[in-house]
Amino acid sequence: MSAPKVLFIGGSGVISSASTRLAVERGLDVHVLNRGESTTRPLPEGVTVLRGDVRDPASVRAALGDAQYDSVVDWVAFTPEHVRTDLELFTGRVGQYVFISSASAYQTPPSRVPVVESTPLRNPHWAYSRNKIACEDLLVEAYRHDGFPVTIVRPSHTYDRTLVPLDGGWTAVERMRQGREVVVHGDGTSLWTLTHHADFATGFVPLLGHPRTLGEAFHITSDDALTWDQITRALASAAGVEARIVHVPSDVIAAEDPGWGAGLLGDKAHSMVFDNSKVRRVVPSFRPTITFEQGAREIVDWFDADPARKVVDTRMDALMDRLVERFRVG
Repeated sequence: MSAPKVLFIGGSGVISSASTRLAVERGLDVHVLNRGESTTRPLPEGVTVLRGDVRDPASVRAALGDAQYDSVVDWVAFTPEHVRTDLELFTGRVGQYVFISSASAYQTPPSRVPVVESTPLRNPHWAYSRNKIACEDLLVEAYRHDGFPVTIVRPSHTYDRTLVPLDGGWTAVERMRQGREVVVHGDGTSLWTLTHHADFATGFVPLLGHPRTLGEAFHITSDDALTWDQITRALASAAGVEARIVHVPSDVIAAEDPGWGAGLLGDKAHSMVFDNSKVRRVVPSFRPTITFEQGAREIVDWFDADPARKVVDTRMDALMDRLVERFRVG
């Protein structure tokens, strides 16, 4: 019996790279369609690489030819237009189409936690999330009306060693190393779920080709929820310093910087804790094991390994200075 044939559109991003690697390790016939531009996360040996630009359907058709796939995963579909293109490309040639949505599509703020897959989808604060919801709506309609074999997966805040999970990225870590204060939104006590991409992969890869997934939605997250103060202190500890935290209301941040504020009011400002019972019913072995304390050490070690990676966002740095000056206590 031949190995399941899987196409990843993308495959070298923060979330997808660990899933690509694990899929190869587990014997899947993995094909990756991308433009070949990522050097941060090279594709593992054993992958069949197809060169094409998913935003150019003609180049995708040329790259794929008449190939059929057991599963197609689009890691980089963000708008309804992207999904419509995929429906045109893959209807009739795939056994399962996996759409990577976002847990930020859930009702924000949630009326109750933990969040489950039946929690309503509604996010009036963030256009990114509203686009993901619109994508899901198109795919659910295609499944109901035409039997299009969709599976929806909603990651929450998934990271790898290259991603500092604080706004401003390395800027915040650099400030802490310099003994300067960092801004944490709200009072720092809202709960947030961070998921290492290797843990995500152990829940995701077994869904590929699984007959119980069609027409279903799953989120895949860690079970470990930390406060934003704890997250900040874990990064500081990994960097060998103590965090000096200044709390600033999220709506004040939004008034100062609408982009930063949209991600807060539409996502991070609210406690998000998830019930992973549904994915475990399909993947009983799914048990995330990587704590953020471990992940924080991986992040700091990766940045420290190459000074060129330690980029400070001067605009964000100056904004934090202004906010710290206004809200510093004592």
